[in-house]
Amino acid sequence: MPSVRIGIDARKLHDFSIGTYIRNLLRQLARLDRQTEFVVLCRPEDRETLSSLGENFRVVTETSGNYSVAEQLKIPIALRREGVTLFHAPHYVLPPLVHCRSVVTIHDCIHLMFPQYLPNRVALAYARTSIRLAARRATRVLTVSESSKRDILRFVDTEPDKIDVIYNAFDDRFGVEPREEDVVRVRERYQLGDEFVLYAGNVKPHKNLERLIQAFNAVRKRGLDHLKLVLIGDEISKYAALRRAVHHHQLHKYVRFLGYLPEETLAVMYRLAAVFVFPSLYEGFGLPPLEAMASGTPVVTSNLSSLPEVVGDAAMLVDPYDPQAIADGMQRVLTDERLRRELRTKGLARARQFSWETSVRRVREIYGEVNNGN
Repeated sequence: MPSVRIGIDARKLHDFSIGTYIRNLLRQLARLDRQTEFVVLCRPEDRETLSSLGENFRVVTETSGNYSVAEQLKIPIALRREGVTLFHAPHYVLPPLVHCRSVVTIHDCIHLMFPQYLPNRVALAYARTSIRLAARRATRVLTVSESSKRDILRFVDTEPDKIDVIYNAFDDRFGVEPREEDVVRVRERYQLGDEFVLYAGNVKPHKNLERLIQAFNAVRKRGLDHLKLVLIGDEISKYAALRRAVHHHQLHKYVRFLGYLPEETLAVMYRLAAVFVFPSLYEGFGLPPLEAMASGTPVVTSNLSSLPEVVGDAAMLVDPYDPQAIADGMQRVLTDERLRRELRTKGLARARQFSWETSVRRVREIYGEVNNGN
């Protein structure tokens, strides 16, 4: 690769999905490339952690807010000051004043498909403008599924050949059997004595958790009344509708909201669950079902968006708009031991087809192609 200094925006290092992408991108680049100079823009509190990446990684503090006017000015200034020749924006904001070659990762079009999640019309205009500008101005666009690529082309007038699909993968810890003492600790701390259904992810309305609660209620009424439902995800307090759904079905003794959990705890949770259910209405990729499959847990998920593309034939696919269909899928997995074993075997094999090392090698190749003017 000719002389190049690559800038990467790591300010979203701790976000739920984009954070996973950034952490694994940096981790694998540090393993694969000890020669290229990298400049990593990060929050002050992440400086010390990222400084361990390697001698060819320069960590630069950047305090401008995500989706702010300040980032439109400060990111280009930082890149110019640091002599960056190629910039990778790992989400859809690519400030117009960035004049070097660029790669942008657009994970999904959720802000355009579900504008109600944004606080106001100004935020929607910012998101719409940012996605369109990024897709048009970037030298190359990366996305995480063929489904997401189709969505980008639906909203943005850009060349299909400019968009590369590079799949996400799961963190190594989900593919490793946890220590017995960790399993015991998690089981005891969260009082997981009964068989339980697990959901992990954020709790925004498109995740479809109200219908999951309805489906869970239906399954219990069919005779599986010992069953519990454990929901892991941040911001639960913002969605009172979920609490109301639980109380409407008188399930407050059987549904537990655990909030955000660290990945090492989540890895144990996947393995303790009887089934992982992910009835989302829209996903750019859908990482939690892949993590569950890598953990050997049978998965029930939606037959929409990118999810069939990710799970293949290794999960039970259901209509997420029909609570009874979700309930049927859950019940089949919970009551059919042969099906559970089959899904476990297929899920483990499917998960092995996804690798952060393979994905980041391809990202690195694209850096080289962009640097060479391709």
